[in-house]
Amino acid sequence: MPRFAANLTLLFTEVPMLDRPDWAARSGFDGVEVLFPYDHPMADWDRALNGLPLALINTPPGDWASGDRGFAAVPGMELRFRESFLRAAEYATRLSAARLHVMAGVAKGPQAELCYSENLAWALAEAPDLVLTIEPLNPEDMPGYFLNDYDQAARILDDLDHPRIGLQFDLWHAARLHGDAGMVWADHRHRINHVQIAGFPSRNEPGGGGFSLPDLCDEIDAHSPDIWIAAEYRPAKGTALGLGWLAALKSRSTPIGD
Repeated sequence: MPRFAANLTLLFTEVPMLDRPDWAARSGFDGVEVLFPYDHPMADWDRALNGLPLALINTPPGDWASGDRGFAAVPGMELRFRESFLRAAEYATRLSAARLHVMAGVAKGPQAELCYSENLAWALAEAPDLVLTIEPLNPEDMPGYFLNDYDQAARILDDLDHPRIGLQFDLWHAARLHGDAGMVWADHRHRINHVQIAGFPSRNEPGGGGFSLPDLCDEIDAHSPDIWIAAEYRPAKGTALGLGWLAALKSRSTPIGD
């Protein structure tokens, strides 16, 4: 059975952040992920997790309200990227995060791609005990984000040719970017090292949209048992009221969605 993680940034928002790991565990999740854990000290996270696995965190984005979305692909911001990466690496190491997502930032063009590749190579050398991941994001949700195509991401990863960095498959973003998330999965599954799911096109509870979540679970079981499946969606009602999909996927006995 795959391991399921609750995205604490979007789920269990009915309670304060540091109470959410306990709620996730009691609701049947095997672990958690959190986009940006930096508002709380690492010691507080240690206590809140209480041994619950942490599947993923992101590198700090900068000033989100001002439009920052990370710095790895932003020419001229190399020092800012390296400072933010080292902070993220400290959190990821202390909290034993399985994956560290390196956010590319708002940029475009060949110089941005060169900057991105060089920064990723530096990060891999600087944090030899961490596994990194990169994620294409769709321009409607993330205007101007550099990494916005799975083939683009694959080319960058193939050029790096490093075993400790892979591709983050977000079903929602893959469908928004390419129309057919199943095709994206089929083309790139050998590069994928982290999965996030949500319903499409609503981005509510997982299910529907022509993508078979039970088949995804079976493939991960058979070929990539180290991959986490993270629930990154906006609950239509309260989080606990919409977790039927989790029980169904764990049992694989009932249909998910339409």
